[in-house]
Amino acid sequence: MYENEIKEIVSKSDVVEIYKGLLNLTKKASDEKGRIEGKKKLYYISAEFLIGKLLSNNLINLGLYDSVDKALKEKGLSMAQIEEVENEPSLGNGGLGRLAACFLDSIATLGLPGDGIGLNYHLGLFKQVFDNNLQKETPNPWIDDKSWLRKTNRSYEVRFGTATVKSKMYEIDVTGYDNKTNTLKLFDIDSVDESIVNGDSIWFDKTNIKKNLTLFLYPDDSDDQGRMLRIYQQYFMVSNAAQLIIDEACEKGSNLHDLYDYAVVQINDTHPTMVIPELIRLLTNKGIEMDEAIDIVSKMCAYTNHTILAEALEKWPMWYMDRVVPCLMPIIRMLDVKVKEHFGDNDSLKIIDKYNNIHMAYIDIHYSYSVNGVAALHTDILKNSELKAFADIYPNKFNNKTNGITFRRWLLHCNHELSAFIEEKIGDGFKKDADELKKLENFMDDKEVLNTIADIKHKHKEIFAEFLESRQGIKVNTDSIFDVQVKRLHEYKRQQMNALYAINKYLDIKAGNKPARPLTMIFGAKAAPAYTIAKDIIHMIICLSKIVESDPEVNPYLKIVMLENYNVTYAEKVIPAADISEQISLASKEASGTSNMKFMLNGAVTLGTEDGANVEIHQFVGDDNIFIFGESSDDVIEHYAKSDYSSEAIYDADPEIAKLVDFIISKEMFAVGNKKSLIRLYMEIVTKDWFMTLLDTKSYIEEKEKMLAAYEDRERWEKMMLKNIANAGFFSSDRTIAQYNEDIWHL
Repeated sequence: MYENEIKEIVSKSDVVEIYKGLLNLTKKASDEKGRIEGKKKLYYISAEFLIGKLLSNNLINLGLYDSVDKALKEKGLSMAQIEEVENEPSLGNGGLGRLAACFLDSIATLGLPGDGIGLNYHLGLFKQVFDNNLQKETPNPWIDDKSWLRKTNRSYEVRFGTATVKSKMYEIDVTGYDNKTNTLKLFDIDSVDESIVNGDSIWFDKTNIKKNLTLFLYPDDSDDQGRMLRIYQQYFMVSNAAQLIIDEACEKGSNLHDLYDYAVVQINDTHPTMVIPELIRLLTNKGIEMDEAIDIVSKMCAYTNHTILAEALEKWPMWYMDRVVPCLMPIIRMLDVKVKEHFGDNDSLKIIDKYNNIHMAYIDIHYSYSVNGVAALHTDILKNSELKAFADIYPNKFNNKTNGITFRRWLLHCNHELSAFIEEKIGDGFKKDADELKKLENFMDDKEVLNTIADIKHKHKEIFAEFLESRQGIKVNTDSIFDVQVKRLHEYKRQQMNALYAINKYLDIKAGNKPARPLTMIFGAKAAPAYTIAKDIIHMIICLSKIVESDPEVNPYLKIVMLENYNVTYAEKVIPAADISEQISLASKEASGTSNMKFMLNGAVTLGTEDGANVEIHQFVGDDNIFIFGESSDDVIEHYAKSDYSSEAIYDADPEIAKLVDFIISKEMFAVGNKKSLIRLYMEIVTKDWFMTLLDTKSYIEEKEKMLAAYEDRERWEKMMLKNIANAGFFSSDRTIAQYNEDIWHL
């Protein structure tokens, strides 16, 4: 249909012009597909949408990728060259934002009317650079004339306690695979001023709301101004969302008393919680009685919980809220009074606690009709432990929706070779029905198939190696085992335990124990600017990489790489190249994880604890195709309940572990590292270790060594790869979204 236009675009001499031409063609094709319509519409509100580069993904979904790829190759160009022109939208951080992006893709692919709603961050989270082996945060601008943003005429007034702003709404098309289009709606204000940022840093005047409101995702919250800025952002997001929801429903014929027949709101984590009192406020302003307004909103809002970490369940001091959103406080106080009327003076259920903190998750649970966890284990822990008081009074609200990933991006887009080979063997049905991957099990004893999958993996190691060298000047051995842990840096994810393994391997090689095959340990992570220990862990990993690299006795056998500014683009290169998928969070702490699913789909084998969705991956692939270690979630929860875990006791009793931890403050580390940072991390692990690194360290080292030995049995390993790919179908976000719709949204 667009063959002539594609040829004309590709005929241009400049790759930037080709990219712009393809961008405009894709927007046109998306428009011609039409919008997904329906009486009832989903509004998926999220602080993050980590959508990644969009050109290839949209071309795949619109059925244009092969034609464009062919035309480029005829001219001696590649899609990778064109993609280099595209800026990655800086709208997300980690799993929460990537999940939201996958969900939007699947909502459109399934033909469901549903838009994402978020903020148009100008400088994103931050761009990570390494300076003196430390993380440094710098601005990450992405908006230019080559972006996917479309400015609309939609605009709303948002009143804070200290200022009033007027919004502008932008849209990004969300193309469904072989289907019509939804949109991601991003709100902004014209007065945002990027020049207030202090040089090549992320520091700025946090008090000037009209200039800073949408500058950064998750602005530094180490002081009152930063924490209040987060409330300003969250209210700006949900006030625009609430006004949009009401306007669009009225345009379709709603009389507002039936608003829940026209709209359903999915609250993605606690950041959008204020949409509940804001909708109530707007409805009462339009003449609806308070009790009815509360009832209407409670019938249209659903909440997804993404964590059992108490510190991640937002709570704000009342004086913050009185200052930033005074218009909402009468509503929030009323909601709290109604809870007390129903359930008495129960501290575990109050929205406003005795310290005058407002618990956002409690608003969500009391005043929504659905509360879901994101993996079977996570939901069980919520119901039986962390949110038991709520599950006891609202048993019918709680449900599980195990997360998923979109196979269009994480297979078709980032691993064309594997996708094409699978299609050759089982047909193309898996692209829309991921369960069809199960047919690959028919080839478990087919050596040609197994060898081809291994060859594809090696090709992607070469692609990643070339990409890494071009980005960071680092060379890696593509015949080594690629052992990969890429995710947000947090102590509960235990990158520090992986680093202790690296120390163990280094010392083992120094002692003369040369491994059968070289090992390349790859890390990728950003640490929140105010999360000091997380930044110390990054520093430790980079220091280890320098020590290993400079040691000719060790570097032929071991390589440690810390990816700089890990993002979706990096993920699309490293995930298809990985042999080992590191999923080593402390059992009971990872809600789900989604990188575990992406690695599995691309033929990596999981090394993990029985945590999050690892539990379900284990169930699907069986004991022989995954490597599990560590104490169980029940045991970990019991340790916390009894307060009987002591890292210092383990350190004192076990000289082997002490040797690894002591290396953090060794002369070798001090020679390349920051002494203050390394000592602080050492003391944290020895005296605190909140997420029980030392509890599982020996079990982890033992299981990892078993895994490295198993890799040398190439036929066994290739069968494990195939088994993982064949059983990845359940983890499609299409399945997740179908369940959301059937059980919660009813679109």
